[in-house]
Amino acid sequence: MISPVFSRRFLLLQAVSALLLAFSLPMSARADDAAEAEAAAQALAKPLEKDDYVLRAEAWIKELRPEVGKAIKVQLFKGNDYRFCVAVPPKSGVQITATVLDFEGKPGGKIRVVEGGWGAILEYQPKKTGVYVVAIRQTEAGKMRPTTCAMVTGYQ
Repeated sequence: MISPVFSRRFLLLQAVSALLLAFSLPMSARADDAAEAEAAAQALAKPLEKDDYVLRAEAWIKELRPEVGKAIKVQLFKGNDYRFCVAVPPKSGVQITATVLDFEGKPGGKIRVVEGGWGAILEYQPKKTGVYVVAIRQTEAGKMRPTTCAMVTGYQ
């Protein structure tokens, strides 16, 4: 016969194990989404190196929700030509768009969206040196759900 103390400890251990498993699954799913989004953004940026663009070492990676986009501050310099490679996991079904906002909040830049809408390359040449904002949001053309978004910046 199993003692009541052992039985309670065993049940408690099972409950803790179940909770740990439940919390670890979403974390690994988010980590996979982040890796896929970053890989997709890097893939969009890779051909830019052949055109002598310098890619910034760090990638911006955050969750992108359907109800609100993201605004990323970027320091840009007059005379440089910038490319912002933005992507979500290609199989997510989410479609995105992006623009650069100048000092007055006016949108600008030329966008090239990839087939399927999961990524875009945004081109921008600032007229002044300063802090600009890259605004990213989901479009209603795709699935509207939380996902991870990544951005890689290149310039020449």
